[in-house]
Amino acid sequence: MMTEIETSSRSTTPLQGHLARVSEMLARHRLVEKLAHDEAHQHQDVVDSLVHRQNLAELQREIDKLHPADVAHILDALPPEDRLSVWHLVKADRDGEILLEVSDSVRESLLADMDAPEILAAAEQLDADELADLAEDLPDDVVHELMQRLDAPEREQLRSAMSYEEDQVGAIMDFEMITIREDVTLEVVLRYLRFMKEIPEQTDKLFVVNSENVLTGVLPLKWLLVNDPARMVSEVMAVDANTFHPDEDVVETAQAFERYDLISAPVVDVDGRLIGRLTIEAMVDVIREESDAETLSRGGLREDEDIFASVWKSLRNRWTWLAINLVTAFIASRVIGLFEGSIEKLVALAALMPIVAGIGGNSGNQTITMIVRALALGQVSPSSAKRLLRKEVGVAVLNGLIWGGVIGLVAWLLYGSAALGAVMTAAMTLNLLLAALMGVLIPMTLIRFDRDPAMGASVMITALTDSGGFFIFLGLATLFLI
Repeated sequence: MMTEIETSSRSTTPLQGHLARVSEMLARHRLVEKLAHDEAHQHQDVVDSLVHRQNLAELQREIDKLHPADVAHILDALPPEDRLSVWHLVKADRDGEILLEVSDSVRESLLADMDAPEILAAAEQLDADELADLAEDLPDDVVHELMQRLDAPEREQLRSAMSYEEDQVGAIMDFEMITIREDVTLEVVLRYLRFMKEIPEQTDKLFVVNSENVLTGVLPLKWLLVNDPARMVSEVMAVDANTFHPDEDVVETAQAFERYDLISAPVVDVDGRLIGRLTIEAMVDVIREESDAETLSRGGLREDEDIFASVWKSLRNRWTWLAINLVTAFIASRVIGLFEGSIEKLVALAALMPIVAGIGGNSGNQTITMIVRALALGQVSPSSAKRLLRKEVGVAVLNGLIWGGVIGLVAWLLYGSAALGAVMTAAMTLNLLLAALMGVLIPMTLIRFDRDPAMGASVMITALTDSGGFFIFLGLATLFLI
């Protein structure tokens, strides 16, 4: 008979299926353990031990067959107590890889559950560039001990990677790469590759350097394979390779990888010496993290939050913009309060004013989302900002006249007042115009003050279009209808 898990997994992705199976095993383990404890039995301890080992062994087998990234996804998706139960079943030689894959907040909880020797054992499995990603989350004494255990080249590589800010290329560059000389034949290069046990992942090109380790070109592997082995590397290599510097911004570099369809690229210092490489794997991580950060910032969240974090920690992460929102909501209520007399005289205003505010908020969010995306992609410059503003104003006016006319007609038909319909149309147009202006000016102003243009953007635009929409609609109604 097909089990419930097997049935459900067919309608989900494989990763969701793995998560469902692990969650089911954990639930079954807790249930069987509870039943065993509830039963009075002469050999209760023996029964408990057997049940415990049997369930954990089954769960262990499920975890062992998963890729480290899949285990990390499962850990991110489990409540803290279940997360630690699974983490304790992960084999020690996989700890390091999984710690790199989990979210920052979950990594913090896992490291807190490990003692210093366990953390050291996990960190020693990683390369220097991977250690640099993990080092900032490790205790200082563990980092010091780790430095002592590394050999001199690895220690220097780790210090180099840790010397850069997390948003710089140097912090994420890889030190595993293959270098060759330009004064040898392709046959020599082929023999050299055959002698190697393995080549670094995402290797699509070899880096050509001179005796001083200055990059002189790159040799794509496909060129190596299709050219005559007797030809010299200098005859075949590309001298105009895309290179990056360690102090460049990682987001801009990721955009370059996407723009030029790169798989790997060399990192050079100011003198052109090869010091590392970037890979598409690291760039995908950068793009994903940037997207996550932008999504959180737009909602006013300051950092990545564990979905199962404590109430207090989640409260600290969210309270700032909620407090701001409370203030703006109070301002909006006071705007309405200014026109209480008008609303009492014409009750239809109370029914119609949320429409004006709501449409303005939606339009403003559309504009601000487009502008933030354009800023992230480097498509907006100070010289183009005015033109962009004029364009958005034009879109707002046309939308206001079209949709404001529609809702104005509806208001006329519902309440039998052509004047009310005209006020509705005018209010809608003016509020959409306000939304367009703020949708451009808010992110551009934040950029000017060197702040994240997405930070709290949705909260701010909604607050402005709510208060502005109420004031415009009720003000026009007071002037022309009351």
